[in-house]
Amino acid sequence: MEYGFSVPFAFPLHFTRGVFAPDNPLLAGIVRRLEPARRHRLLAVVDARVAATNPALVDGIARYAAAHDLELAAAPVIVPGGEAVKNDLAHPLALLQKINDVGLDRQSFVAVVGGGAVLDTASFAAAIAHRGIRVVRVPTTVLSQADSGVGVKNSVNLFGKKNFIGTFVPPFAVINDFEFLESLDRRDRISGIAEVVKVAVLKDAPFFDDIEANATQVAADSAILARVIRRSAELHLHHICGNGDPFELGSARPLDFGHWAAHKLEGITGHRLRHGEAVAIGIALDLTYSVRMGYLDRAAATRVTTVLEAIGFQLWDDALEQRDQDGRLSLLSGLREFREHLGGELHITLLRSIGDGFEVTDMNAAEVVASIEELSAMRPANVGR
Repeated sequence: MEYGFSVPFAFPLHFTRGVFAPDNPLLAGIVRRLEPARRHRLLAVVDARVAATNPALVDGIARYAAAHDLELAAAPVIVPGGEAVKNDLAHPLALLQKINDVGLDRQSFVAVVGGGAVLDTASFAAAIAHRGIRVVRVPTTVLSQADSGVGVKNSVNLFGKKNFIGTFVPPFAVINDFEFLESLDRRDRISGIAEVVKVAVLKDAPFFDDIEANATQVAADSAILARVIRRSAELHLHHICGNGDPFELGSARPLDFGHWAAHKLEGITGHRLRHGEAVAIGIALDLTYSVRMGYLDRAAATRVTTVLEAIGFQLWDDALEQRDQDGRLSLLSGLREFREHLGGELHITLLRSIGDGFEVTDMNAAEVVASIEELSAMRPANVGR
């Protein structure tokens, strides 16, 4: 016998300012939406970098809970920010220990405040505790508000491979609070915009035109940045809810343009390159490959690389030329690792024109090498970061 069933999911995405201001009812309303009469328990997990740059945040969460009759299960848990939190299983295990110690149940909430790596790690821990505790994500970086925070994937790194263990569990809600972006340094504001450019060139040519027209101002102008983040997040949500494969049961990952190389570059550089910086280089490499293979007009590729450089990205890193013990370019093993991550079949997103992405199931290694050699023309006089 064979039976089938489906499970409906709601995916609320909200935009606000001052999410933990006592007079902002948004978070409390989200927590109460299914059981308005219940007194809800909440455990907050906060990115250490966010706590350091927003010194009133931890006390502000406690004041917010008191103002809205939410029960904080414990003082907010501070965890390391950046990829370090995903590289050590001690961090998700410590969160699981805390969830157990404070007695969270499946109708309690974990509110995660931080960048993409912290969102990934805490959401993973919550997803495997009691087979799933409700999570409200509060992304605090450009990258996480525009892309990674608006997703159903939760993961940590293992065996030197990015996102090797994880789950597909939608958050209870995502709240993008634009005030958090004001405390970011210039490098972090720029880095996240790579994913905005990525989704524009794949899905929305007029959106790319908007980014192109504001390329030199987008990282510095908060109003422009908020506008492009909102559109990027909307495109990601439409993709998740409308493409028929939100849990990636197939091998295709249509929004991963530039990512096979980016994931490997992050590992090769020991995460010296931020994710968005690696994605920008990966996009430039895949654009070059698309042109060499005759898929894409060179003028279109130049438009995209010009925009990335105008935003502030360097499109070359010496790690592209790093070789393994056999003399083979280390980056090429990224194709094998990407194939494993996808489920055994290679699906790489490339570009036919701006707004028109498509997939290939094979990459010509010789042309990848030639594309790297061509990309080296973008090597700046001073590559060091």
